Amino acid sequence: MLDMDLAALYGVPTHRLNEAVKRNRARFPPDFIFQLTKEEHDNLISRFAISSSAHGGRRKPATAFTEHGAIMTATILNSPRAVLMSVYVVRAFVKLRQMLTSNAELARRLRILETSVTALDSDTRKQFDQVYEAILGLM
Repeated sequence: MLDMDLAALYGVPTHRLNEAVKRNRARFPPDFIFQLTKEEHDNLISRFAISSSAHGGRRKPATAFTEHGAIMTATILNSPRAVLMSVYVVRAFVKLRQMLTSNAELARRLRILETSVTALDSDTRKQFDQVYEAILGLM
């Protein structure tokens, strides 16, 4: 997530979020936070109509936060919304992990089923392949 999006999510101005991160830099190792390159920043300006510094917009490339950085940011901000959103963010990432685990287990079971179907006749095999493709499409 970009700093401006995270700031909006937590209900604070972007510059306040960045100040809080600078004051608590030890809480943000490189796998929690990183600075966009100039090329990535320029790409954002051109693609999403973010104002350039010539027009009063950002003067430095945006800071990007990983899921851990987003959660850590909530712990250093004092806004009531940051507290509520930190709980929400944690729950969202837990739910995402549960969904990924569920899909991985389903894929594993499908592979086992597919290998056991190899002994079937060709008509049954074609029908199974169609069902298998439909299930993969749903995943």
